Amino acid sequence: MIDYKNVCSLTVEVAKKAGAFIRNERAWFKTTAVEYKGLNDLVSYVDKTAEDLIIASLKKILPESGFIAEEGTEAASNQHLQWIIDPLDGTTNFVHGIPCFCVSIALQAGNEIVVGVVYEINLDECFYTFKDAPSFLNGIEIKVSDTVLMQQSLIATGFPYTKFERKSAYMEVFEVCMHQTHGLRRLGSAAADLAYVACGRFEAFYEYGLKPWDVAAGVLLVKNAGGLVSDFKGGDNVIFGNDIIASNAGIHQEFLQIVISKFNGA
Repeated sequence: MIDYKNVCSLTVEVAKKAGAFIRNERAWFKTTAVEYKGLNDLVSYVDKTAEDLIIASLKKILPESGFIAEEGTEAASNQHLQWIIDPLDGTTNFVHGIPCFCVSIALQAGNEIVVGVVYEINLDECFYTFKDAPSFLNGIEIKVSDTVLMQQSLIATGFPYTKFERKSAYMEVFEVCMHQTHGLRRLGSAAADLAYVACGRFEAFYEYGLKPWDVAAGVLLVKNAGGLVSDFKGGDNVIFGNDIIASNAGIHQEFLQIVISKFNGA
């Protein structure tokens, strides 16, 4: 039987270690080190080295585990027990010297996320949780907000930057939020967006075109903080389904219906 509490504690240490490396490199980073994996999809030696550091450390915690990692530096795969890793979520922010950017690490057992850690490096904020536990921020339990009205909500999103075929529907939701909420924010890190939903800074977050490593840790943070998570159809295919809505319980159904109505057939 795996002690997920202990695994979570050790994972927090790994995330902070990787975060310290990233923070140090930001002080010296030159844009000439940037590579492109695709349209507007940036990467550098910082992402790759941080991923190597994280994987080497996680192997010591659970030697039998496999990995799903953004930079693909580790090919080993264990279908039951897998780490889902984004060594630097918010690379574009990092490259341009803009906070925020995060380390995101999740552990999946079977089809269930059982550990989630998001470390926002600039503010030194570590969000973490594990199966059947609350969510925490730097040792203090956190909860989603208790707001029940869209009109009193602050919404987070991520702009489409590679896949534009659903842009029109996305912008329709955006327009509704402009008129019916306190406003929208785009941080540039889905991991941070989800962590901020979990601690009540945002009431909801929506985005499409995401990858498992963008959301896996944050999904568990939101759920264990009392929030709700679904895909754009209201289902639960949020880790591998490429789109996500995460919110507090108070506005989830209202916001979900807005997304469903705009993305129907999109």
